[in-house]
Amino acid sequence: MRELRIHGRGGQGSVTAAELIATAAFLGNVYSQAFPAFGVERRGAPVQAFVRFDDKKIRLRSQIYEPDYIIVQDSTLVKDVDVFGGLKTGGIAIVNTEKDIKNIPDGVRLVKIDATKIALEVLGLPIENTTLMGAFAAATGEISMEAIKKALKKRFSGALAEKNILAAETAYNSVKGGSA
Repeated sequence: MRELRIHGRGGQGSVTAAELIATAAFLGNVYSQAFPAFGVERRGAPVQAFVRFDDKKIRLRSQIYEPDYIIVQDSTLVKDVDVFGGLKTGGIAIVNTEKDIKNIPDGVRLVKIDATKIALEVLGLPIENTTLMGAFAAATGEISMEAIKKALKKRFSGALAEKNILAAETAYNSVKGGSA
């Protein structure tokens, strides 16, 4: 089983990102599970969402404490929250930033991408969740771009679906091309 923890702030779409990643995994013939962890936090408060992937049915229902991957939607969380806590050696951290990140644990691969810039250019809004889906797919290989497209078309329609697909593809190509 492989596990992903998403760190974001309330209102950024972390829960939606987890649901969409799990849907894309399922559409790619992988068992998946997505769930949030938050209480009564207000918009802007730190939140987490989780995704599990496996080739067999997933029966585990606990939070994820030792993920294989993390996505950090807001880089200010790096100094406010222990986002790297429990990340496995050999794990991948995808961080929405163009700045340097300090104190990366040994044995962790850091993928930096300016998902906010891509989202603003493509969507016209700083909503990075679908952009980070593309980066996650490219960095990990857990989900395919084709499965992302299917998941986004299930969730959104028309021009909104196409814009979100373009944002995911732009990030995917950026990470695959090594510019992220």
